[in-house]
Amino acid sequence: MKRSVILAGAMAGALAALTACAPAGYNADAAGDTQPVANEAAAAAEPTPSASPSAEAPPAKEVDLTEQLIGKKIAKMGQVVTDEKGWVLYRFDKDSANPPTSNCAGDCARVWPPALTDGQPKLQGISEEKVGTVDRADGTKQLTLGGWPLYRYIGDPKPGAWKGQGVGGTWFVVAPDGKKNLTCLPKGTPTPVPPPAADGDGGSAQNSGGSSYSY
Repeated sequence: MKRSVILAGAMAGALAALTACAPAGYNADAAGDTQPVANEAAAAAEPTPSASPSAEAPPAKEVDLTEQLIGKKIAKMGQVVTDEKGWVLYRFDKDSANPPTSNCAGDCARVWPPALTDGQPKLQGISEEKVGTVDRADGTKQLTLGGWPLYRYIGDPKPGAWKGQGVGGTWFVVAPDGKKNLTCLPKGTPTPVPPPAADGDGGSAQNSGGSSYSY
């Protein structure tokens, strides 16, 4: 009997140590054989618990939020909107402003990351009445300006750049009133940069050509 008590105590101590060092989302109750059973007969009579929703759901991804919208004038391009890091924001002609709708997902959203929010961003040089949000298919909220969903462009090499201007004939720098800034339009129709590799879905492989994108 004494040996059984010592063994149960040791297993309980090991479980406590495991839980303290476990990664976020670890569920000790769902850890299977690590939970000691005091009475095997009673345990056998109990129904098997169903898997918890948290065990079935994929781990939450860290979301890069846009905390500020700043309307300002930059050299050559004129009036633009940037985020708090200075990245120029864009709008997409294949979206809709009435009602606000984003039609950029999958590979498109990897090249043109949506400006996401979890609340009201700080505004500078932009009218509050122009700013809103739209619900995306993945459950996140995307900022809108004048009803148009806002995006960054991964092809911009640094804050303040606007290499996304005119890409595909559908992407344009957005002005502080939500309209297209048609200054400094490129000659011809630039194509977007290839999408980065997506974890587990091979999202960039099918578009490796870099010139056949429709977004």
